[in-house]
Amino acid sequence: MLALSQSGRATAQSPLSLRWRSLLELVPIGILFGSVVGTIYAGLATPTEAAAIGVAMAFAIAASRRSLTLKGISDALIGTIRITAMIMFIILGAYVLNFALAASGLGSALSQFLDTLGLSPFGTLLAIVALYIVLGFFIETLSLMVATIPIVVPIIVGLNYDKVWFGILMILLVEMALITPPVGLNLYVVQAARSSGKFSQVMLGVIPYVGVMLVMAALLIAFPQIALWLPG
Repeated sequence: MLALSQSGRATAQSPLSLRWRSLLELVPIGILFGSVVGTIYAGLATPTEAAAIGVAMAFAIAASRRSLTLKGISDALIGTIRITAMIMFIILGAYVLNFALAASGLGSALSQFLDTLGLSPFGTLLAIVALYIVLGFFIETLSLMVATIPIVVPIIVGLNYDKVWFGILMILLVEMALITPPVGLNLYVVQAARSSGKFSQVMLGVIPYVGVMLVMAALLIAFPQIALWLPG
């Protein structure tokens, strides 16, 4: 089937039946995704154990498609070593930065800053959310939690907000830090996995996902029962 492109030239267009059949190629990916995420949410495996299950499933899928070769295994191992080394260097740098921030009195400065704002409980909550977003640009996720939880949680409890609800909101904001530059760890992982292209393209590509996570945070603040219904 032919169709005219914007330039006026005829281009090939696959029939609808062929498009539907091509969706069958996504079945192995769906099985791989389900085996990893499903075992985590079912409580059958920790994230680390689920990753190992994912590796085993990937090997099984590759073997079933007769694409499992020694060169493929070698390339996968070399790529894993490179990405792991890159992640470890980023985390090492983030821990050094976190140590420097802690030594400079970041914790006490944050506490004094929040105490002197004189805002309403809702205004203080919004200030804390904005604080997590800004700090997420520069601090690795684990370091961000270690540096802020002892300061922020007592304030949240004092304002009569639910700790379970705030924990879910905080995790959402901390996870957003993984995709916000310049210290967004997942950005570097994606860039390392790409065969070509600029890092700025990766940063532009995550903008919709950051927007979705901000919408999720807004919904959690506006409707706390989204987070509290299941625990209740």
